[in-house]
Amino acid sequence: MSRIGKLPIPIPAGVTVTVKDGAVTVKGPKGAPQTFGYHPNMRVESDGKQLTVKRPDDDRLNRALHGLTRALLNNMVVGVTAGYEKKLKIEGVGFQAAMDGKAVVLTVGYANRIRHEPPEGVAVAVPDPTTIVVTGTDKQKVGQFAAEVRASRKPEPYKGKGIRYEGEVVRRKEGKSFAAGK
Repeated sequence: MSRIGKLPIPIPAGVTVTVKDGAVTVKGPKGAPQTFGYHPNMRVESDGKQLTVKRPDDDRLNRALHGLTRALLNNMVVGVTAGYEKKLKIEGVGFQAAMDGKAVVLTVGYANRIRHEPPEGVAVAVPDPTTIVVTGTDKQKVGQFAAEVRASRKPEPYKGKGIRYEGEVVRRKEGKSFAAGK
């Protein structure tokens, strides 16, 4: 039995879960309702207080889908109650971010500024010029948008300049003059 898949998902107060026609709809205090169409091999049951995911047998595909389905449903419940947040830090002289409407505009050492429009359901805030905060109820969309912003200028290993996640450690390398032993 999958250790993750067999765990029930508690449904907090204020969250409504509807299981119907191979899809689960989760509605909560934060944001719009989210819908997930699960694999036909899985059975999702709700008793009002918790969600459970069951599999028909120990086939390899069903074992894989068991934990995956439970994890995705749990992410939806957490998203509509607490939400998700990713913080990005910008390092480098003259590197900064600014808001232009809903979009974030990056000045990160290129000739042009880079503009990123967040997808539906994702909000971006720039509390100071070197910090970007991405929030939303869908874990996948929040992580994908944060990854796209980070990919604009990944942190380089020699000076550490670029965009990184808060708390991310970038391994630094020595330069050529240090390696030559002069």
